[in-house]
Amino acid sequence: MTTFNGKTVWVSSADRYMGPAVAAELERLGAVVTRDTDRLYTDAYLQSQLREIPDIVIANLAEPPRKGPVEDIEDADWDNLFDHLVHPLMRIVRFVSRAMKERGYGKIVAVTSAAPLRGIPFASAYCAARGAQNAFIKGVGLELAKFGVQVNGIGQNYIENDTYYPPDLMQDQRFIEVLNTQVPTKKVGSGLETAKLAAYLADPDVKHVVGQIIPLAGGWTT
Repeated sequence: MTTFNGKTVWVSSADRYMGPAVAAELERLGAVVTRDTDRLYTDAYLQSQLREIPDIVIANLAEPPRKGPVEDIEDADWDNLFDHLVHPLMRIVRFVSRAMKERGYGKIVAVTSAAPLRGIPFASAYCAARGAQNAFIKGVGLELAKFGVQVNGIGQNYIENDTYYPPDLMQDQRFIEVLNTQVPTKKVGSGLETAKLAAYLADPDVKHVVGQIIPLAGGWTT
């Protein structure tokens, strides 16, 4: 893999979900990484923090699902998922895309979810928000490809992280039973796998992958 010496990287919500793992791997490969820890990413905030548009943007956003039957979905819970997952992703991509187009290169890698690729009962609101992210990345990826900007997403599930799969959950017997019956690998993957996939998609030599949501879920989506 190409080293990232001289490349600048900006990671959103870098203190949670896959932010720590991805940032650490890109730093190991030589990139200069800025770890941002905001959650909502308003236009004003982005303008104040991204005075120079980086070579690579890792759009890492997370929000726990509000589980329950569809008839019990609360407007506030629905809005909260879209406020933390969908709207920030759009704002981030919108903000950096103009400069990336003008200079003729750039990488945007969104860490999303495999949930909408298969569907999860009693988590339809979460699937909807993650599905909106994935659809947005597909459309933007096709739109920006001709400008030398590659946009892709990592649709993951059953990957170790603090937001969805913390250590205490992985010791729960009911969770272990679900893992053994629904995930072909029968394990939760390491965050390093997501980090390495993100590094591949961000690699300057990788120019022919655009608008893809790549599943990383131990075979769960298949």
